[in-house]
Amino acid sequence: MAWGQSATSAPSLPSFNNPHNIPDLSKLVPKATDSEGVSSSLQILVLLTVLTLVPSILVMMTAFPRIIIVLALLRQAIGTPQLPPGQVLLGLSLFMTILIMSPVWHKIQAQAAEPYFESRMGQEQAMDITAGHLKDFMYRQIERAENFEDIYLFLEYAQGREMPANQPIEVATVPMTVMIPAFLLSELKTAFIMGFRIYLPFLVIDMVIATILISMGMMMLPPVLISLPFKLLLFVLADGWYLVVQTLLNSFS
Repeated sequence: MAWGQSATSAPSLPSFNNPHNIPDLSKLVPKATDSEGVSSSLQILVLLTVLTLVPSILVMMTAFPRIIIVLALLRQAIGTPQLPPGQVLLGLSLFMTILIMSPVWHKIQAQAAEPYFESRMGQEQAMDITAGHLKDFMYRQIERAENFEDIYLFLEYAQGREMPANQPIEVATVPMTVMIPAFLLSELKTAFIMGFRIYLPFLVIDMVIATILISMGMMMLPPVLISLPFKLLLFVLADGWYLVVQTLLNSFS
């Protein structure tokens, strides 16, 4: 009898069909019933995919790699691996990248983005124009550093044949799958060369301090502990941050 009472008095379960009154998106967004609707849906999908790849595009196809590598090597050369914090270096690198890439962004916006959003240009044509401007920027940096062998390396692998060393390169015919790794390889070389030149004066200070400590018989005292104030003093007196940032900006001009 008790079992029957508990069974009849059990509370009814709530309905989970729509507990939060979420609107039905199928009524708000029309279904793609024709070819134009399907094409629009695919364009939205491609646009969202591109937005998810923006961080990778920032790292691979802009001035960001050279800037962040040089600043990181500078921090190591000074002897303060935690100062400035990584977020500060990333923020400085990001805004310097925006400043350096602004002419390219303006060209892309005027010649590709605005005509596409105003339906005066197709998606494929807009992507081709955008890729063309980015390839021009990357090729200018490779040409400035005279790292043409990087392009030859990836072109030879892509085409499966050896190319003459003096063969002229037509930027329009070079695919992005070749230009992007060639640009990254060139940027790594340039960034490490700049970092080595920045490292030299701090290395000299470390060697001088270590020699003095050894001559005084203070071999148990870490030379970095003594050289750090002198490196900071030299860097501040020389206005080091201004010089490094100026050198980075001029390297892209």
